[in-house]
Amino acid sequence: MSADREAVIEVEGLRNVFGRQVVHDGVDLRVFRGEVLGVIGGSGAGKSVMMRAILGLKRPDGGRIRMFGADTTHLEAEQRKPFERRFGLLFQDGALFSSLTVAENVKVPLNEYYDLPDDLQDELALLKIRLAGLPADAAHKYPSQLSGGMRKRAGLARALALDPEILFLDEPTSGLDPIGAAAFDDLIRTLTDALGLTVFLVTHDMDSLYNLCDRVAVLADGKVIVADTVDVVERHPHPWIRGCFQGPRGRGAALQQARTAPQPQGSH
Repeated sequence: MSADREAVIEVEGLRNVFGRQVVHDGVDLRVFRGEVLGVIGGSGAGKSVMMRAILGLKRPDGGRIRMFGADTTHLEAEQRKPFERRFGLLFQDGALFSSLTVAENVKVPLNEYYDLPDDLQDELALLKIRLAGLPADAAHKYPSQLSGGMRKRAGLARALALDPEILFLDEPTSGLDPIGAAAFDDLIRTLTDALGLTVFLVTHDMDSLYNLCDRVAVLADGKVIVADTVDVVERHPHPWIRGCFQGPRGRGAALQQARTAPQPQGSH
């Protein structure tokens, strides 16, 4: 990765321990502005734990975390607010408030961080709902009235509420059928390109790695084993990586990506 690219997230020597279980033992990772970084690893590798540490939802047991060039490792809640305004988070299940409509859910972060007139909040909420690929009439529906895919998009609309620079996605295509998952990946790529977002994507979806991610970081053995483009990562000799990319799902995703990649002019 070019040295002149701006790192908006820098993780150095991250250590996370739960009782006797060492989840991370010296994790180093950089996330560059404007990229989609996919984070993968086996069960218990600590993908979501690392994301929570970056977000300040868990205080690490060692190491340092920097966001936008500032050390955020040990900031208190009030000190984190200027940074929190600059990122959005989509939890795996959407984590919508069931008693609020979609529009009211989207307005939650607006109310938390800004004092805006009601009509402006309504306008902004509708804009984010449409950006997330939902029809305007979804604004007045409750989560229970939405399909699983629509709830994911409603959660995405809320994650976009504050016009974030970084979007954190935790298993966003989990539970979606292949068509719905591909459509969600396409939406994220469109939003990334149009809004200049940086995306930190925790996933196990092999299709997302090939179709959406600019780089892939692999968590294993308490560290980031490799962080590079998917064609480099898939050739790494680590046993877990080989099992992941050389298994049926990995081979299938790679084949599908090869089929759909643009063909050079003059090819048949």
